[in-house]
Amino acid sequence: MFHSADNSATSLYCDEDAGDVFSSDADTWISDPPASSSSSSVFFPPSDETTISGLIDKEPHHMPRPDYLRRCRDRSIDPTARQDSITWILKVNAHCQFRPVTAFLSVNYFDRFLSSHSLPQANGWPFQLLSVACLSLAAKMEEPYVPLLLDLQVFEPSFVFEPGTILRMEVLVMAILDWRLRSVTPFDYLDYFISKLACSGSKPDLFGRVLYTSSDLILSTTRVIDFLDFPPSIIAAAAVLSAAGESVDFLECADWLPESIYERVNKEMVRSCHQLMEEYLIDTCPSAEMKDRRVPPLPPPSPIGVLDAAACGSCDTRSESRTAVSGSGTSEAEPPNKRLRSSASDVQQDQP
Repeated sequence: MFHSADNSATSLYCDEDAGDVFSSDADTWISDPPASSSSSSVFFPPSDETTISGLIDKEPHHMPRPDYLRRCRDRSIDPTARQDSITWILKVNAHCQFRPVTAFLSVNYFDRFLSSHSLPQANGWPFQLLSVACLSLAAKMEEPYVPLLLDLQVFEPSFVFEPGTILRMEVLVMAILDWRLRSVTPFDYLDYFISKLACSGSKPDLFGRVLYTSSDLILSTTRVIDFLDFPPSIIAAAAVLSAAGESVDFLECADWLPESIYERVNKEMVRSCHQLMEEYLIDTCPSAEMKDRRVPPLPPPSPIGVLDAAACGSCDTRSESRTAVSGSGTSEAEPPNKRLRSSASDVQQDQP
């Protein structure tokens, strides 16, 4: 089931060279934060039309296979196991104070893997192992500091995996994804799309609020399988329009985007995606207060606030006309209990 590794893996931050994967220490995949890093830095670097056009070209290579959504709907892929895995990823992402793009990238790896590779139905542990491996890989791609593999396994998981087991699973995930880990995500487009809104120029203070709300909407889409039908650029455009309070008719204004980009954004798909956001992530969520305001105030930047916002996508009051997977209830983030690991077994089932 797993690809073996004679030794354990090391940092995968910069290069995706298989020759750099192996070193001598199995439990120290960590890196010191850069001295110049700052929490006030902009989320996303500026982009020009050439960069955005190139990202759109690459999107098909970083999405699940076309039949994946159908398989989720007809339950060929266990929707409950998928939903539980995504819920866990979002909770740990918030607990570790990772960026939203890290959680989205984790789910991207997770779905792309499942669309190409089957997992055995073995008491739930394969999905849990895949979740840990995908979050670990995404953190190594996006975060300046990555916790130890044992420290990622929080919130009382049913199974606790040895670092070597997780590393072998990471190698399998990378192989199945053809080493395409630098995925194109909706977050790659946010800075560019927001900068093209009229309000971002006349009211610079709104840029951060639109960015936050768009980011929150994008992260919430991971909880609703219908959004698997849309490429990243469409999700980003719909999220920005929704966060800024613009109607989809705003898309008809060709001067919103340069012609080279405007022609590549499918307006009907943006309209459908925007409608889904209004239906699933805004209208049906009691905690969402965006409907009657152009831009909501920023909530406190706490892990719990991020988690509560991400949970919007799992409200139980969804329209029956769409297919959505309801998630299990999530509890407030708590510091994880310390646990012992067994050196005699790769997988240790957690005891209550």
